[in-house]
Amino acid sequence: MADGIFHDFFGGLISGSAGVLVGHPFDTVKVQLQVQAKGNSYKNVWDCIDTIKKQSWSKGFFRGLSWPMLSAGVINSVFFGSYNQILKVMGTSADKQHDHPDYLKIVIASGMAGVFQLMIACPIEVIKVVLQSQIPHGNNKGLKFYKGPVEGVVDIIKHRGFSGMFRGLSSQLPRDVIASSIYFTVFEFTSYEGNRHLKNIPHPVINFMAGGLAGVVSWATIVPFDVLKSRMQADVDKKLYNNLMDCVAKTYQEGGVKIFYRGIGVICLRGFPVNAVTLMVYAEYMKLFDAKFLP
Repeated sequence: MADGIFHDFFGGLISGSAGVLVGHPFDTVKVQLQVQAKGNSYKNVWDCIDTIKKQSWSKGFFRGLSWPMLSAGVINSVFFGSYNQILKVMGTSADKQHDHPDYLKIVIASGMAGVFQLMIACPIEVIKVVLQSQIPHGNNKGLKFYKGPVEGVVDIIKHRGFSGMFRGLSSQLPRDVIASSIYFTVFEFTSYEGNRHLKNIPHPVINFMAGGLAGVVSWATIVPFDVLKSRMQADVDKKLYNNLMDCVAKTYQEGGVKIFYRGIGVICLRGFPVNAVTLMVYAEYMKLFDAKFLP
């Protein structure tokens, strides 16, 4: 039993790190698009990409990578491990759900897993978003910039206390719970139906496609919450937004409804490869050690 718990969590660690490596450049573009202010905005996605490209790789597309690379594995470890353990508490398991899905249990277990990982995920997201939002552009060049995640953590705690590391939690909570519930439900449904009807296609390929689809659908659903989260976390000193409702009101005044879907193209483009790799790696890891996450 202890081995099973270990593999539940360690599999998430490995798969989460693999997914981050694939998706970080997309994530950097997404954050830049979401936090841009009126009068200091990009003309379009390609203008954003071109601006980031002018920086070195470490200061551009992969700015802040070390932080999520080290931490995303931990987040996924808690997320996947919690999901499997919650299913067991509910009298079932991930492999049973894959063979005979009970979608209500999948929604509950994945939603709860989304809550459990928040205590780690929110501080990590704060630093990641702050670093990604600090790529020089327009009139933001005179603002304070952190050299790396350690400097960012120390400065935020020094000036805002530990609560500063949980900036944007009010928007990240609904984002993560909704996305997590959709994520596993879509994955289990697609994987189950795919393996049932497409028997000539190898399981890893079906899991890859199912994971990619789950990522796109879950991310596309929660884009407004993600935009609000990015804006609040980039504004860690509370110079622009006092709270979530203040952020909603000011964001709407700035660009109407469409601004809440800013970056959706990049989000969906990122969502497929990141989650396809994450879930495929996790599934193959669990099969390798006969941990029975997937057949």
